[in-house]
Amino acid sequence: MPGAHPSDTDGRTGGPGRAPQPAGRATAAPGDRAVPAHTAQSPPTGRNPRPPAEPPNRAAHPAEGREEPPAPAPGPRRAASTRTGRDTRHPVAQPPPRPDGRTHEPQPGTRHSAPPARPAGREALPRTGVEAARLRARLEAAWVGRAVGCLLGKPVEKLPLAGIRALARAAGNWPLNDWFSARGVPPEVLAAYPWNRRSAPTSLAENIDGMPEDDDLNYPLLGLLLLQRHGKAFTTADVARLWLDELPAGRTFTAERIAYRNLLLGLEPPATATHHNPFREWIGALIRADVHGWTNPGDPAAAAAQAYRDAALTHTGNGVYAALFVAAATATAATGRADVHTALRAGLAAVPPRSRLAEAVRCGIRTAGQEADFDLVVDRLHARYGHYHWVHAVPNTALIAAALTHADGDFTRSVCRAVSGGWDTDSNGATAGALAGLLAGSADALPHRWTAPLGNRLATTVPGFDGIGFDTLAHLTAQEAARS
Repeated sequence: MPGAHPSDTDGRTGGPGRAPQPAGRATAAPGDRAVPAHTAQSPPTGRNPRPPAEPPNRAAHPAEGREEPPAPAPGPRRAASTRTGRDTRHPVAQPPPRPDGRTHEPQPGTRHSAPPARPAGREALPRTGVEAARLRARLEAAWVGRAVGCLLGKPVEKLPLAGIRALARAAGNWPLNDWFSARGVPPEVLAAYPWNRRSAPTSLAENIDGMPEDDDLNYPLLGLLLLQRHGKAFTTADVARLWLDELPAGRTFTAERIAYRNLLLGLEPPATATHHNPFREWIGALIRADVHGWTNPGDPAAAAAQAYRDAALTHTGNGVYAALFVAAATATAATGRADVHTALRAGLAAVPPRSRLAEAVRCGIRTAGQEADFDLVVDRLHARYGHYHWVHAVPNTALIAAALTHADGDFTRSVCRAVSGGWDTDSNGATAGALAGLLAGSADALPHRWTAPLGNRLATTVPGFDGIGFDTLAHLTAQEAARS
C-alpha cells in the first residue's frame, strides 16, 4: 500500500503531527506536463472530522516542473467464515440505473489531455452465460491475486532491499517463493531488519488468517462502490463525495490524505490534487486503477479514461500516468485472450511517450529481458531510480513492469519478483498479483499455498464489504463490467 497498514501511525505521512516526507527529485522530461482534470462541481463537506495536520507551505516539487495553481473560485473485526468456504452473501445493494449522458474524454497521448472516449471498435463484452462465467472466474482470480500480492509484501514494507533479501535468505526462502516467516531467522537478523510493526501480526506465514485490511484493497472496494452508485460516467466530483461519505480520513495516506484535507477546506478538483500536495506523483492513484480495467475488459481506452477521472482528485503528471498504465494493461488482460507482454504494451500505449513514467516502464521491460537473474534486474533499477522516494510512481511502476515481464505472467513468479524488488512492496505485489491473476484465468488456477490462508475473506472498513468473499466481489464487479 502507499504507506503503512491503515491503522499504522508511522505510514508515509509519518503519522499524525509529523511533517510529510518530500517526494523524490528528478528532472522533468518534456512530456511531463500536468493533465488537466474534468470540471466538476464542488463536493459536499457535510462530514467534519478534524483534518490532518497542514503540511509545509511549499511549491510544487522540482521534479514536476510546475507551479501550484491558485485554488479555484466560488485490525478490524472479521466475519466468521470457513477457510475454504464460498461467500454466498451479497452485502452491497444493487445499484440504481446510471444517469444518462457521458462526459467528454479527450485523448491521453497528448500532453495536456485526458484519455480518449471509448473507440467504436471496442471488444464486445461477454454475452453468453459461458463467457460471463469465465469473466467472473478471471475477476475472482484478480481480486484474490491482488490480496495475495499485497499480503506477501506487507511484513517487509519500508525495509531496504538488503533487509528483504537477508530475511528471506535466513528463512531459506530466496529467491522468494513463499510467504515470509520468522521461523528459523536468527535473532540478530530480525533485530537488524524488523518486520513492519503493524503488519507482521497478520501477514507472516505463521499467523495469516484471512486478508487483513489494507488500502491496496480498500481503494478497489471504493472504486466498485463508485461504479455501483454512479456508473461508468462518474466524475471526479463523484469520487470526492464518495470519499467524504464512506472513507475515514484516518485510512488515507500521502496524496490521498492531502486531497481529503483540501476537500474539507472547500477546495474543488483539480486543486485538491495540487494545493500543498508534495505527494501528487506518488503511487496512490496507481493502486486505485485495477477496478477500472476489470470493468472494461477489452477496452483499454475506456479503462484509462475512468482511471484518469479517479486519479485527478489526488494526483498529477506521472502519478496519473501510472494509473492510466495499470488500467489499460488490466483491461487488456481481462479479456482472457492476451499474454502479459500484450497487456503491458497496451498499458504503455495509454501513457504520454515522452514522460518519465513511460521511460521507466520501457526501462523495466527492457532490463527484464536482458538479465536472467532477477536480482540483477532489481539492482539495475535501484541504481537508476534509487534517488526517488520509495513510494514515488516512477520507480515502482518500472519494477511492476519488470517483474511481470521477467515472470512471463506466471502468478507466483510475478508476485514474488514484485515484492522482492523492494520499494512499495505491498502495493507492487498487489498490482502484479491482480494482473497475473487475470492471466491465470481463475482462482482455482492459483497455487493453494497462496489462496488457502486467505479463507475467501476480506476485512475492511469500507461500508458493506467487511468479511466479504472474493467470489462475491467477482460477481459484483462483473455486474459493473456488463453495464454500458
